[in-house]
Amino acid sequence: MMYRYDEHDLRLVQERANQFRDQVRRRISGELTEEEFRPLRLQNGLYLQLHAYMLRIAIPYGLLSTTQLRRLAHIARRYDRGYGHFTTRQNIQFNWPKLEDVPAILDELASVEMHAIQTSGNCVRNITSDPFAGAAKDELVDPRPWCELLRQWSTFHPEFAFLPRKFKIAVTAATQDRAAIAVHDIGLRIVRQGGELGFEFWVGGGQGRTPMLAEKIRDFVPARHLLSYTEAVLRIYNEDGRRDNKYKARIKVLVKETGVEEFRRRVEAEHERIAGTEALRLHEAELERIARHFVEPPYEARSESLEALLLNKDRALARWAKANVLPHKRPGYAIVQLSLKSADLPPGDVTHEQMYAIAVLADRFAFGHVVVTHRQNLVLRDVRVVDLPALHAALAPLGLATPNVGRPSDVIACPGLDYCDLANARSIPVAMEIQERLLRIEEEHEIGALSVNVSGCINACGHHHVGNIGVLGIDKQGEEFYQVMLGGSASETPALGKVLGRALAPSEVVGGVERVVSTYLKLRQDEEESFLAALSRLGPDPFKEALYGPHPTKASAA
Repeated sequence: MMYRYDEHDLRLVQERANQFRDQVRRRISGELTEEEFRPLRLQNGLYLQLHAYMLRIAIPYGLLSTTQLRRLAHIARRYDRGYGHFTTRQNIQFNWPKLEDVPAILDELASVEMHAIQTSGNCVRNITSDPFAGAAKDELVDPRPWCELLRQWSTFHPEFAFLPRKFKIAVTAATQDRAAIAVHDIGLRIVRQGGELGFEFWVGGGQGRTPMLAEKIRDFVPARHLLSYTEAVLRIYNEDGRRDNKYKARIKVLVKETGVEEFRRRVEAEHERIAGTEALRLHEAELERIARHFVEPPYEARSESLEALLLNKDRALARWAKANVLPHKRPGYAIVQLSLKSADLPPGDVTHEQMYAIAVLADRFAFGHVVVTHRQNLVLRDVRVVDLPALHAALAPLGLATPNVGRPSDVIACPGLDYCDLANARSIPVAMEIQERLLRIEEEHEIGALSVNVSGCINACGHHHVGNIGVLGIDKQGEEFYQVMLGGSASETPALGKVLGRALAPSEVVGGVERVVSTYLKLRQDEEESFLAALSRLGPDPFKEALYGPHPTKASAA
């Protein structure tokens, strides 16, 4: 079901926790200055934010056991303020740990095979994947063993511990891209060619100050060359990437400045040179060792389908099933998404009580596993269709049955200026008010998939560039303003949103987004026409008028 640490893994994370305990002691005593302590804490996922330290914990490809989720709930209750924040990288953050408690938290994590290693710094970050991996009807194979292979290869890789900038890898094996590979430094799609398994290689995607979509540099890399080809890409980036300007240090800038053809040539030459390296060779025994950790759970032979549930007389149950429940590859089972976008908490936040309760429900209904999505929701991957009414009844009083996954009120948001010292504007209050307004619209109208993403600064932790509606907080002469952009998508047909016009004041932006959605509902051809299809057909003018009025001011330089 999921990878389990061996003796080497356990010793590694425990030794790291012990080392950090002494480093924290020296920082508290004054033996280390904050500047001297900074690289040490970043190697352990500890940031110094606007008001306090923040600890980011790795959740490889988003997969959690209920034992791990209970431990996270315990940490939230004992060491934080009673909640955790699930991120767009399928990780979890604690925003208020005391510095002196962090070594104890790392010990707690190590006891359940978790850590905070490489969740920060200029290294290969948490490997992400399709949150439905292993259960999706449209996947070629389960991508998680390959994610785990990449995780083991990249953790503590001596050559890639100090890259020009942070580096993110995503893997999918499905027809529908739920891993957003086009906006990653490396995006991998598992494909089959002539009966052989391999990978499409996409390189140079990313958001932030200079958003770019990845370029495909290879149609097919045989599976046996996955590590050697990935290493070749990283070597070229490590050698040629900019180190003189952090704003131009990501691999996307190198690919653009070099040109994709020349970049491909350099990678191919490097790969030819290192492909025979024994340490990079994939042996069948090693692949089988990792794959054994991802066997299917003991499914029953069942035949119930979701269709009957969608017509259930219980309207709340039927609405929830239509929005949050998806077909499973196995008959009689379903994929259930738990919305973390209610009116009560910021997007992605979960209380320790909710974490404990989700763990209980996952043990009862989903073989003891929970998955984090990059849209800041959770997934119970293997639920029997016959159990869905009971699961819904249990989720509703927990505030976890909002029927809005993939709908406009399923808003992504970064922590923004409430927590982050890099932010220019608050994102949480804006996101929560947008969420509340759009939930009311959804109660009156049938709305399909439509994403609204909010970031508090140009770093784009809220993925505003790839939201169908993106909201970016900016600073204008010391005041908070918000740009609105339309047309972004992180799907298999990716696109970057375009700014509609002038930046809006906080008092204008929520109503503006609401009017954009209302305009779409008014002008769409029918309920089947998506927001992006309507935008393509109508152009931006009707939405610009909805946002600004009949005579909008032209876009400002901001």
